[in-house]
Amino acid sequence: MFESLSDRLSGVFDKLTGRGALSENDVNEAMREIRRALIEADVALPIVRSFTDKVRHRAVGAEVVKSVTPGQMVVKIVHDQLVEMLGTEGQPIDLNAPAPVAIMMVGLQGSGKTTTTAKIARRFTQRDKRKVLMASLDTRRPAAQEQLKVLGEQNEVDTLPIIEGQGPVEIANRAMSAAKLGGYDVVLLDTAGRIHIDEPLMVEMAEVKSAANPHEIILVADSLTGQDAVNLAKSFDERVGITGIALTRMDGDGRGGAALSMQAVTGKPVKLIGTGEKSDALEDFHPKRIADRILGMGDIVSLVEKAAEAIDAEQAAKMAKKMQKGHFDLDDLAEQLKQMEKLGGMSGMMGMLPGVGKMKKQIEASGLDDKMFKRQVAIIQSMTPTERKKPDLLKASRKKRIAAGSGVQVAEVNKLLKMHRQMADMMKKMGKGKGMLGKLMGGMGGGMPDVDPKQLEEMAKSGQLPDGMELPKGLPGGMPGLGAPGMPGMPGLPGLGGSKMPGLPGMGKGKKR
Repeated sequence: MFESLSDRLSGVFDKLTGRGALSENDVNEAMREIRRALIEADVALPIVRSFTDKVRHRAVGAEVVKSVTPGQMVVKIVHDQLVEMLGTEGQPIDLNAPAPVAIMMVGLQGSGKTTTTAKIARRFTQRDKRKVLMASLDTRRPAAQEQLKVLGEQNEVDTLPIIEGQGPVEIANRAMSAAKLGGYDVVLLDTAGRIHIDEPLMVEMAEVKSAANPHEIILVADSLTGQDAVNLAKSFDERVGITGIALTRMDGDGRGGAALSMQAVTGKPVKLIGTGEKSDALEDFHPKRIADRILGMGDIVSLVEKAAEAIDAEQAAKMAKKMQKGHFDLDDLAEQLKQMEKLGGMSGMMGMLPGVGKMKKQIEASGLDDKMFKRQVAIIQSMTPTERKKPDLLKASRKKRIAAGSGVQVAEVNKLLKMHRQMADMMKKMGKGKGMLGKLMGGMGGGMPDVDPKQLEEMAKSGQLPDGMELPKGLPGGMPGLGAPGMPGMPGLPGLGGSKMPGLPGMGKGKKR
């Protein structure tokens, strides 16, 4: 979503950081560019004015003049100001209230309320181990209640039985009493929406609010609606009183202005962002991490959190043991490729790595897309179990059969085998304990001392990893053990950057950056 804004800002900063000293004119010119970039990103005009004024005030002041690297100081000031505009600290949904905690979901029709309700319920159930009940109060839209019921079944979350002819307030009262009797921790009330804000909608919201007395009222807004989303948030807040915002379709190619303006205009925190269609595509909103992504600084902490959720700890431990012995067959490679897909594919991961933003065009030009993972897994699946265990058996005739079976050229099969060979060699070196990766894996059962993402965030701020090691410039091929507590770690992503790494799949050897 923030790609064009990110490109524009990195262009401005490249000009600044290349200079030894900055004059007031340089800063003013940069501010003009930043202002233009924010307006193009559809950020509310009053916010743009106050943002550029604050940055200019600090950038022309003494703190930049005395700085050793004035250009980088301006980048830091813009970063700090972005974090302030987005809301300083991330605020998750608050469940600190007597059970059952009622959470009311409001918003316009088509903004993704029902889907977001199911995503939140799945998250509470699986991650927070809460007992959740969902209830649809939408009696107007055809099959709205059935939609929530189906989503509940798919995600193994209970939904309130549907009784025809009941109004929203009756359903809310029934949901609350059913939750008390059933010993539920959380009740999610999915209210009706309209195509636009009108008086009957607001009256209905107020009635539901007084009946259920919700602890949180979450406004679900479509981030692609731009400035209109800000007006929507204001209207709902004035009439119903919202406690937080969930932005959907953040994976779209909209201009991102809504996300940047929401907090500053309404004073209400953005709590969650929807990053895709799947039921697990929901993330907590962390202002600092979003600012990092916009300014091309990457987001290692979110990548690690994703890894902790997506990767099976037992599988990772088995893989780590095999790696320590220097074993790495094609089945292991297929497992790695599937895990990378789970982490959002190559584009999703690349967006979170520091400094990769500028390489996006080269990566796209190299044909490195997420379909490539599927192709490579298909090639491996076209082999016999023996061939996967012993790739040396693959001579010309077998390669032809595998290529025909997976619908690719023989050259693709050769590329995959070359990548596997490079990775297997690296695993052997790691097993023998050569270099930094070897030290990290040595004696740890295949993982660094377990690092909590919060600790990692603190370390990233100071530029340090445990025991005073520098945070690597590119992730090593195989992030050994940057996992959540009790998780032996990610068992090696296929060579993402770093020196002497085998390079990205299908791109030959990785160059030292």
